[in-house]
Amino acid sequence: MFINKSSDNKNNICGKNIAKFRKEMKISQRELADQLQLVGLDVDKNAIQRIESRQRFVTDIEIIAISKVLKKSYEELLKD
Repeated sequence: MFINKSSDNKNNICGKNIAKFRKEMKISQRELADQLQLVGLDVDKNAIQRIESRQRFVTDIEIIAISKVLKKSYEELLKD
């Protein structure tokens, strides 16, 4: 049986890193969502909250946009 969750039963491994990098930039979840919309990713503050709490899956398209906005590599976002 295929398991589509991380080893700790969460839906992504990048959420904690996204939260850390966002806080380092001193921006809110709403500000991150606004900046992501400017680069073409249609997400809202609630989606950011669910990503950071690891309740929501994150697509490769989203990882690319988040990487651009946070100015971090894919590897930095996905580091477990």
